[in-house]
Amino acid sequence: MKLILIRHGEPDFSIDSLTPKGWREAEYLAERTAGWDVTDFYCSPLGRARDTASLTLKKLGRDAVVCDWLREIDCRILNPSTSCRTVAWDMLPDYLDCHPELFDREGWRRNADMKTGNLEEYVDDVAEGLDQLLKSYGYHRKGLSYRTAADTRRDAVVVCFCHFGTICAAMSRLLNFAPHQLWQGYYLAPTSVTVLGTEERTAGEVYFRCQMMGDTSHLRMHGETVSASGYFDRTFSK
Repeated sequence: MKLILIRHGEPDFSIDSLTPKGWREAEYLAERTAGWDVTDFYCSPLGRARDTASLTLKKLGRDAVVCDWLREIDCRILNPSTSCRTVAWDMLPDYLDCHPELFDREGWRRNADMKTGNLEEYVDDVAEGLDQLLKSYGYHRKGLSYRTAADTRRDAVVVCFCHFGTICAAMSRLLNFAPHQLWQGYYLAPTSVTVLGTEERTAGEVYFRCQMMGDTSHLRMHGETVSASGYFDRTFSK
């Protein structure tokens, strides 16, 4: 099975849609996805993800199932570095140095600052939604991996249009590490493509491996610059 996670195009947050550049990115993405043999499409309910998906779906004459758990993780914690409410992954290096528990698979749940925005609830919602989706294809979570069954659809190709925060949370579930490791250490550009595939090395037992992360080759083919939307670009004075 292949699970393909796609971030939406460059966003215009004021209208929850795409910038003109974002629409170009979505068009180039649609040219790329037109050659895929996709079993099913899923999409976040938010406008920027649905608009990104719309060009692919129109080109293929397909529809997507809208899943609430694919929406962006709208968790605003009280950030002690800025005394403002910010997204849970907008933490400065000196804070991270003092809180190594954020990089522990379960230890991040003990962080008091993350509790100010109920981050655990948001991340668990993504994990539960993802596990239910995989279960519908015959992959059943057990411990840190998945079990197959007689009805497992091993050839399924599933595409989800969603968001940076959600993609990282989903990957943390599949690969069994703290979401902060991805949120803080990786950047996924608008319309970037991330692919995870199953490997059944022992009969009936499946683990996911990341085969591609944040690929934007469809943009480079057209000479389209990669958007910086989502960079940590603010500087704070001490």
